[in-house]
Amino acid sequence: MSKKHTAKCSPEVRERAVRMAIKHGAEHASQWAAIMSIAAKIGCSAQTLHKWVAQAERDTGTRAGLSSEERERMKALERENRELRQANEILRKASAYILPRRSSTAGSSHDRLH
Repeated sequence: MSKKHTAKCSPEVRERAVRMAIKHGAEHASQWAAIMSIAAKIGCSAQTLHKWVAQAERDTGTRAGLSSEERERMKALERENRELRQANEILRKASAYILPRRSSTAGSSHDRLH
């Protein structure tokens, strides 16, 4: 079971750190060096800031992958799909239990008395 960590940085700090990493990347030997420098200043890990920068780049289309909006839509669709599969399974089991099975000859015109 995984725990969700509370955000140490406010959304404003997060956005500013991402802007700084992107803007000042050229001033460092690499984007990673810029990320490490900025992460140390704002008090988060370099991996966290790198993840934020990568997602920001996907959101603006400068990096391949799903944008935040597309990721949220995908998660919603997957959740809906899972719920529908569960509902279908429940209905399938209920119908097998409730509805009696009919034989292929039951109720045919040959069984009726004239």
